[in-house]
Amino acid sequence: MRQHPISPVTEPTQYRAIGVVRGVFVPTDAEQLTRGVIRTADGTELEAVVLGRLLTLMRRHLNLEEPHLWVVYPRSREEEGLHLQMVGVWEPSTLAAGDEAEAPAAEPAATASAADALPEGDDYFSVRGELIYTRPETGDLVVKVRVMPRPDGSKPVPFKLQLKGELPLEHLRHFVALNLRRQGQLLQMESFEVIGPVAQRGNRGGKGRRDGGSANKGGKGGKGRPPAASQGGGHTGGQRNSAVSRPAP
Repeated sequence: MRQHPISPVTEPTQYRAIGVVRGVFVPTDAEQLTRGVIRTADGTELEAVVLGRLLTLMRRHLNLEEPHLWVVYPRSREEEGLHLQMVGVWEPSTLAAGDEAEAPAAEPAATASAADALPEGDDYFSVRGELIYTRPETGDLVVKVRVMPRPDGSKPVPFKLQLKGELPLEHLRHFVALNLRRQGQLLQMESFEVIGPVAQRGNRGGKGRRDGGSANKGGKGGKGRPPAASQGGGHTGGQRNSAVSRPAP
């Protein structure tokens, strides 16, 4: 049984952007459930859309009047703040092992809360990608996340996430792994690891960047590897995190 809604990293340069948010989902249309907001305990309303199998799970098993720990993919919108793509819900205390099974009787609140809690806590996000902008004096960061090619062979456009935190300019154009916490409409960096430089287009074979690879944890050295493309909308490199709605058998 999986003990965490976010799959472990399988490659050092695995791209992804995924996190968890606890709140009440309020749909724009009570009949459709595909779009709405997640209303959190701090009063923030986060724009969200529902993807994949989660929609069926919501209709069959979840009481939408109660808060849940949603598994989400983050996106940035300059004027509208954080936008979330909802792909799962982490609630092993109340969800059955299969889509067709009936939800078991709810456990006492204290027991259910302990079973559903994650070591990282609520509002945790993991973002792994190329640092393309950093301004330490204002705490602004932009990370580019690449996405795996689709089954038809087409290549989705990489997306950029606007984040908050202080990273030195020397890490620009490096692959970074960030641990973040949602604060209102922002994702604030709590810790980081610099994996190594990302070869840029126009540099033959990454010329000029081969000898600068480093695997830094807060600035410590080591070797880097070529970036690995991600799956599941730019969120995993070896495993899909789509519809993480319950512990897998």
